[in-house]
Parts: sequence; structure tokens; C-alpha cells
Amino acid sequence: MQRYLLVLEYIGTEYQGSQKQPEEMQNSTKPVITVQGEVEKAISTLTKTKIKTIFSGRTDAGVHAQGQTAHFDTELELDPSKFVNSMNGLLPKTISVRELKKVGRTFHAQKSAKARHYRYVIANRTQRSAWDAHCLLVRFPLDIDRMNKALSYLKGEHDFTSFKKVRTTNPARVCNMYEAKATRGCRDSVTGSFCEAPDGDFVYIDFIADRFLYNMIRLIVGTLLEIEGKSLAPETLKDILDAKDITKAGSTISPEGLTLVEVIYNNINGESK
Repeated sequence: MQRYLLVLEYIGTEYQGSQKQPEEMQNSTKPVITVQGEVEKAISTLTKTKIKTIFSGRTDAGVHAQGQTAHFDTELELDPSKFVNSMNGLLPKTISVRELKKVGRTFHAQKSAKARHYRYVIANRTQRSAWDAHCLLVRFPLDIDRMNKALSYLKGEHDFTSFKKVRTTNPARVCNMYEAKATRGCRDSVTGSFCEAPDGDFVYIDFIADRFLYNMIRLIVGTLLEIEGKSLAPETLKDILDAKDITKAGSTISPEGLTLVEVIYNNINGESK
């Protein structure tokens, strides 16, 4: 039996999250469509066997990915280049495979992950542009220095109960935030590439942590925007974090600006430790 790692990109707008939903949640008049469901359908078609994938974690409905990962097992010896080409021919245009890699049998897309990198993109100007894609329009000016001071209080290991939606059975609430940083710059309207610029009209907020709780980033960004919009002290974010009370947080912001950039592993090429 061989184990393979997939690196996936997708635009999450039309999907009900990355992972398949329980059968009882299916609706015959409006089927639930997920990224995992589409990926498994393509792999099963190519291998002529029913294949189950294990994703690194769930992204919510509407959230995008540049580097989502998943693994699957098969008795077949696959040619990575040909298999990627074939999968991309079968998958919807909003999902693509960046890479297929053979890995050790102990590698696990979820359990072997050491950290995840998410990015929230904001267009910070008074009017929308037809070229804005997968970002949130914020019309009032954002102060990067204030934002970064507020975000600095999130770094390190904390109880993030204040930024965890209650609609989850997962008891986890402690996360180690390695990076939380806002950067102002410009984004190329065609390629989507970002360059740092003090007078740019885009703000990128990057988060890297060992884990993220349900709706955690969207709640943090929503709270951060409320602090900026009301000119509250940056320390307000620390006070909310310390309160361990979700009622103190701001609104859960739209998923449209959120992208999973990368899943980080110690040893992605071989046996995990």
C-alpha cells in the first residue's frame, strides 16, 4: 500500500467547507458540495477504487486555500506528473492540484502538521474595484502600527476561548500563535501578487499557529476592525483575549478574505516524527 500527499488550491466560495458533511446533513433539493467530496470523486475515478482522503484540517464554507494538504492510500504506484494532470482535468475549475508526492506510511496530513499559515486580505479604500477578488472591503482608514500593536498580544501560547465559536464539540481552546502581523501594500490585479508599500490600498493579515479554533481568525479580524473603527486602544484586544469570553469579541467577519496559505510539516518528504 502506497501513501500519497496532495497539495491543493481552491476558491471556497461555492463549497460548504473543505471536508465532507455527515449524510444526515445532505439535502436532496440542494446537495452539499465540499472540496473533499470533489477530490475523492476524481481520485476514485482515476484509480477505479473508492478512495478516502484525510485533510490537514477543515476550512469553513467560503474560505479559500493556496496550500491545503491531504493524504490517501492506494495499492497503485502513481506517476505524480500524469496523475496531477489527470486530476486537474476532472476537477471543477475552482479546485486544482498543485502537487502529488509519495510519502512514508507514518505521515499523516493532519497529525503530522506542526503549524498552519492563514492570511486575511482587506481592500482598504472608499470604493470597491471590479478587480477585487476574495477580499473584504473596509472603507475607513486602517492604521498598520496600531493593528500590529494589538496583534502582538496574541503571540505565544494563550487560551483563545474569546475567539472560539461555541458551535463545536472540539474542547481545544489553547493555541500557540507564532506570528500575527498586518502589512500594507499593493496587489497586482491580474496575478494577485502582493508587494509591501506604505501607501498601498491592501492590508494583509498573516497568522501562523500550531492550531486554529472554529471561526477563530474571522473573530479576531472582526474584533480588530471594530477596535480600529471605534479608535479603541490596541490593548483592547489583549483585554478581550484575557477575558476568555466570546461575548466580548467583535463580529465574525466574512470568510471571503480568508485563505489557508500553507500547512507546515517538519519532514514532508518522508517519515513523520
